[in-house]
Amino acid sequence: MKTESLMLWLDQRLGINALAELARKKEIPRHRHSVWYYFGGMTLFLFTVQVATGILLLLYYRPSAETAFESVQFIITEVQFGWLIRSVHSWSANLMILALFIHMFSVYFMSAYKPPREITWVTGVLLFFICIGFGFSGYLLPWNKLAYFATKVGTEITGVIPIVGKPMLRFLRGGDEVTGATLTRFFGFHVAVLPATATVLLGIHLLLVQMHGMSVPEKYSGTSLKKMKFFPNFFLRDLIGWILAIGVLAALAAMFPWELGEKADPFSPAPAGIKPEWYFLFMFQTLKYLPAKILFIDGEILGVLAFGLGGLVWVLVPFLNRYPGTPKRRKFFTVFGILVVAFIVVMTLIGFVT
Repeated sequence: MKTESLMLWLDQRLGINALAELARKKEIPRHRHSVWYYFGGMTLFLFTVQVATGILLLLYYRPSAETAFESVQFIITEVQFGWLIRSVHSWSANLMILALFIHMFSVYFMSAYKPPREITWVTGVLLFFICIGFGFSGYLLPWNKLAYFATKVGTEITGVIPIVGKPMLRFLRGGDEVTGATLTRFFGFHVAVLPATATVLLGIHLLLVQMHGMSVPEKYSGTSLKKMKFFPNFFLRDLIGWILAIGVLAALAAMFPWELGEKADPFSPAPAGIKPEWYFLFMFQTLKYLPAKILFIDGEILGVLAFGLGGLVWVLVPFLNRYPGTPKRRKFFTVFGILVVAFIVVMTLIGFVT
């Protein structure tokens, strides 16, 4: 009786029965491309792993140039299973961005941004940019030599943007050089600004997904498709994927623990062959190939502006392709997407082997 009274009390305040009824009624379309639906949930799960492990690391981490490296070293060597938590945090960050890439491009190729899902696409792409920001800001936090010089190179690229580049550079670094002020600033971005922004966008994104449901590829429009219940059928399949992801994370963290390296020293030479994380590598490699001058403009400036314009175009895809069912438009945007994927993959592979 007490349990029933408690459930009634909670239901009156939280609407538990209404949520349960929504879960029971929600259905997922089944077709040959249904497998791509699972990558959205996988990305959300890996983000949750990031939050959980990040909170545990935060208990011991100290964000200053004098103590950051030593605190991470303490986590690895002294805290029970600290090395495992740090490795899981690092590996899950990389797998989350990989899952996000797959999810984003699957949405693109299935034209799942078509009306009325334009805002769902926009919030998803903005979340992708925020996750890239998580990766960039978090990379510096161990305050090791590789992270220090990679951050120096990355922020210098921002500085070449005309007019706003120098102010942006000083804003990111907290001064003219990468110092302890940069570390504390990146820490603030990583644990406060970006999580708060991501939480708001994620809430909007998930609400819109619930409102509009799963999009069906254009070739299945108007056809009668089989459907599965979200709960328990689809949810249990999602759950199996999450359990497998935990196994993969545990295996990677145990067999390939994330190295700490040497403490950052601004007066030491930069490590030979320094490269950014893999999700920045295609941009880094492209900028390396650009000539010093293209007509009268610096090649690096033109490359950075081109990537910025490309990011804006990617956000605006639903508004540029307002009629995705039109054969010519569908073919153009499909070819465009294939070229983007091919460019990213090829330049990333070249960056790895050179």
